[in-house]
Amino acid sequence: MNSISKQKFEYRSGSPEETLSLGKKLSKCLYPGCVLTLIGDLGAGKTLFTSGIAKGLGIDESITSPTFNILKVYEEGTLSLYHVDAYRLKDGNRDIGLEDYIYGDGITAVEWPEFIEELLPEERIAVRIVPVDENTRLFEFEAVGGKSIEALEKLEELL
Repeated sequence: MNSISKQKFEYRSGSPEETLSLGKKLSKCLYPGCVLTLIGDLGAGKTLFTSGIAKGLGIDESITSPTFNILKVYEEGTLSLYHVDAYRLKDGNRDIGLEDYIYGDGITAVEWPEFIEELLPEERIAVRIVPVDENTRLFEFEAVGGKSIEALEKLEELL
């Protein structure tokens, strides 16, 4: 039986600005090679949250969903950001080199991670975003593994 450690907590964001701020705060806690899985329906706020992470990393470029590209790479920050949208891989070829980014030394944020589950490391931070109303989002964080747990503990201290 696997005994890898986990940690969970929830945070409620009351506005898009607060969601951006939450992403910025999380960026300060992340480490090279960190993988984030972003889980939520269309319009939940996955890309907005990723924009906050990018801003916190010092990336000034506008962050858009990589839906048609599958992967967007932003390298001008304190750490590179690899933004993956795996939705279009649900029925297709997953052998497109994503492992080079997922196991790289930047931050990898994966939207629709269930479509590439077999490519993802066990140690990661899962972020489920649940819309409560037009502006409010419930963020459910779950970290698996040592460095990811440490990152979430740092985030809890910042909130």
